[in-house]
Amino acid sequence: MEINANTRVSVKKPMSAAAATPAKKMGGPSMAASNGKKPAAARRGSMAPPLKATITADEIKAYSQSPQNVLDVLFQQGVLGEPSSLHLGKPHAASTTRDRAIAAANLATLAKQVSLKFVLKECRIMQQMESILLSQGIEAALSFGCLDDESNNGTTNSLKPSTSALSLVSMDTVTTTGSIGTDSKRGKSTPANAREGCLLLLRALCQIVGRPIEPYVVGPFLASALDECASATGSVREAAEDASAAIVALASQWAYPSILHPLLLQALKSTEWRIKAAALERFEQCASTAPGPVHKLIPDLIPALANQVWDTKAQVSKAARGALLAVCGTNTNRDIEPTVPAVVNAICKPSDTNKAVGDLMGTTFVVPVDASTLAILCPVLARALKEKLAIHKRAACIVIANMSKLIEEPAAIAPFSSLLVPELKKVSLNVQFTEIRDEALKALASLTAALGDQYEEAEDATPVAEEIQAMADEVDAEQRRIKEEKEAEERKEEELKRKEAEERQRFKEAMDAQRQLDVLAANEAEQQRKDEEIKREGQKRSTKDPSGKSDGCKH
Repeated sequence: MEINANTRVSVKKPMSAAAATPAKKMGGPSMAASNGKKPAAARRGSMAPPLKATITADEIKAYSQSPQNVLDVLFQQGVLGEPSSLHLGKPHAASTTRDRAIAAANLATLAKQVSLKFVLKECRIMQQMESILLSQGIEAALSFGCLDDESNNGTTNSLKPSTSALSLVSMDTVTTTGSIGTDSKRGKSTPANAREGCLLLLRALCQIVGRPIEPYVVGPFLASALDECASATGSVREAAEDASAAIVALASQWAYPSILHPLLLQALKSTEWRIKAAALERFEQCASTAPGPVHKLIPDLIPALANQVWDTKAQVSKAARGALLAVCGTNTNRDIEPTVPAVVNAICKPSDTNKAVGDLMGTTFVVPVDASTLAILCPVLARALKEKLAIHKRAACIVIANMSKLIEEPAAIAPFSSLLVPELKKVSLNVQFTEIRDEALKALASLTAALGDQYEEAEDATPVAEEIQAMADEVDAEQRRIKEEKEAEERKEEELKRKEAEERQRFKEAMDAQRQLDVLAANEAEQQRKDEEIKREGQKRSTKDPSGKSDGCKH
């Protein structure tokens, strides 16, 4: 066989060990390896995998007898990534996120095997974590950058779990300001590695220790984790998101109404979009971990979450849609369960209101309608009553009439009476079609019967109705702004097209004139050529030259 530069040799690739081993079950790890498909990466904001500890039983026994070593070695050197004061003269490698995660898992395992009191109190781990994550106090952590510096006077860094949790209920409303920016401008004086290590330790304590650590972490540490989601360091942001998800997953469902609910609502008032997105993801998580308490607080959640749908950041808007769908999914009314996605889509996209009302027209109401169901439906129905076409108003009147017959508690519909009653009156008085006016009167009669003694108070807008009305007005204003911008853009395009048409017409006229001039010039040149040719032919036929002598005289 002759071998030259064009000779090709094919070598069979050996089969890998993972591919050569047959899979025991369909869809197992070996099957995935043989197919060459990588497992889908977890979405940021979902539950992170548990941290793995490397501490041994002998090390646990040794650390349990020396609280100072736990503080110096495991916490400061391991979790915080700082060099130990016992070995300052020795060279050491820089701490990485993986090293801090392993140290946090080791410390959490020590707390589980020995005792929480030993690790958190005797070893002063809780005090150190509070000084790092809550260096500005509980009020600053709960404000998410919304409070003034003067409001933190008198705040201490040492917080008891019980008082920290109870202090969340009495938080006042604050006014948001402009974006703060970097960590130093946000008042974060501690190093990023230390804050990341404490957040990793919070996550490890929640995942490894479990329920006994709940009173210590649910509350101010959740607020600090959400606040760190706006950090300028990417590793700190990831650790904060994982820590907040772990804390919410650990929290009891009974902690939602008094602790998680006001804290997450306060986080939505932050000027940092990452904090808002993280809080919205936690709302979506709470819908699965505490569906009962979330269902009861839907009337408070709908206005707060719907306002975030119109945020300028796409991440916040997308998270708000997911949170709205998850929160509305906790509703226990089986009648509207199939139409919840369409109603949520109508809340997020007002142009789909008529489609959602059309789906509700096909709903047969059998289960009693509670306040949570009304909080989901009333904003969409109130917007449908304001539609231009009378047929859409008729559909809303029919749904309101059917829904009102199953309202058992007048207090449930009272917050929304100021939304529906005035609009139903307008439809019954202003619409020209008798059939639609009759439907509006039927709906108004059913609604007033459901209101009972509270019908006289319908003119007084309640706070919930005011919030929903403000949300509806904001949505309408946004729609009008978008419509005006679209019309202005269309007018601009029409003006541009008109100018282009005029330019094309002038250019065409100029080209036509030039072509006519070219034709005239060509005709004139042709005529001149013909005249010269005729003249030459005449000269050829003449027997005399120009001097008057005959051609024969020349010879």
